[in-house]
Amino acid sequence: MPEHGYSQDLSDLPPRLLIDGQWRDAADNRRIAVENPATGREIAQVADAATPDGLSALDAACRAQAHWAGQPPRYRADLLHRACDRLLAERDRFARVISLETGKPPGEARAEVDYAAGFLRWFAEEALRIHGREQPAPGGGMRQIISRWPVGPCLLITPWNFPLAMITRKVGPALAAGCAMVLKPAEQTPLTAILFCRLMQEIGLPPGVLNLITTTRAESVVGTLLSDGRLRKVSFTGSTRVGRLILAGAAATILRSSMELGGNNPFILFDDADLDRAVDSAVQAKLRNLGQACTAANRFLVQDGIAAAFTSRLTERFAALPPDSLGPMIDTAARHNLHGLVQETVARGATLVLGGEIPAGPGYHYPPTILTQIPPDAPILHREIFGPVAPIQTFATEADAVTMANDSDYGLAAYACTRDLDRVMRLQAGLQTGMLGINTGIISDPAAPFGGIKQSGLGREGGVEGIDEYLTTRYTAIAAPPAPSH
Repeated sequence: MPEHGYSQDLSDLPPRLLIDGQWRDAADNRRIAVENPATGREIAQVADAATPDGLSALDAACRAQAHWAGQPPRYRADLLHRACDRLLAERDRFARVISLETGKPPGEARAEVDYAAGFLRWFAEEALRIHGREQPAPGGGMRQIISRWPVGPCLLITPWNFPLAMITRKVGPALAAGCAMVLKPAEQTPLTAILFCRLMQEIGLPPGVLNLITTTRAESVVGTLLSDGRLRKVSFTGSTRVGRLILAGAAATILRSSMELGGNNPFILFDDADLDRAVDSAVQAKLRNLGQACTAANRFLVQDGIAAAFTSRLTERFAALPPDSLGPMIDTAARHNLHGLVQETVARGATLVLGGEIPAGPGYHYPPTILTQIPPDAPILHREIFGPVAPIQTFATEADAVTMANDSDYGLAAYACTRDLDRVMRLQAGLQTGMLGINTGIISDPAAPFGGIKQSGLGREGGVEGIDEYLTTRYTAIAAPPAPSH
């Protein structure tokens, strides 16, 4: 029976690498098996790139760089608009592939396609707004010209949890800025990347501007590219652990780096909040993509006066969700690690309110789970959960909530539910986080800068700030001509 009602026919997808406009097998002909985590069954095999393939992809990007950088902004903008329109026209096709290789329900997969298209549309418009300035030197004697230029060939490394949106969030600004690139998607989800790169070919992107390498040998392939002085930027979305390794590799050539890393995001609920709206927001913040999102709420901090009511209402909502409305964990290792974390927390004295058991049947499913009475030193409060588990803590005062929220090495996102506008302004100033959602569980948007502080990363994606990551600034001093004599 087709998963999620989708056919599994993937025969029209080229299971190869895209290098300099040509689809080719890996140098040693190795393959990656791709499986559907909703069933645990293999659905395809794709090329498994080796180090020579990565270098060939970088060669192609370097050859294409000058030509692409020299294209008029309007040309780059028009191409991105075509990509957006084509992606939306093929929404169902992309959603089907996303659903097959991630297990996402169709509604979530289609929503990701729309989200991904938004980045192409946004950066099509930003391509026309790469501005510089010209000014007199304050001391006189010269004119100063400040201009923006493409940073150069880029390596873009994307994760499995949003296999299309995380590509367009990087490829969009790179193309708009005038950068050629090598794209390395997660090994669990290469099919969406292949389909996207074929789309870009078909709408007329010149060969070599976007090159695709799918690989299980990331340490070797990526390490070699990072040490190559021709590469001028790396953008990575993934775990903080891997981000540290990439930053260490980037240090050798002082490589421009953007890192969108892990989070330990607090969801703070004050007793003056609208409880109905707060529960809606909590479900959004916790269960989008089954909690497998860097913006997912990790810790629920609930004021004493509303804690019992919130816990009861959230339990009812979680328990009432139809199983087919939720996707699976990405693989068996992710589910095993999550279940071990739940078991450890209960062993430390926490109360298991809901869930916490691996269901029978195929695939890597895990139920929405709620924990209370959690010891403050429990590891679940201090690491990224990346799954449908909601640990609930209580607090007495606003100051307590801010202290608890900031007690983390991460600083990606935070959420708060309150009707007090003065409190909102205090939270905006006091919470150590790159992003803050008030009375909502969804904060991501192509027009807004996405990113964190502390060990959650460097740089921003999206918004007017997103294209800056792919531009470098040049300053030219021009001696002023002698003043005319009269």
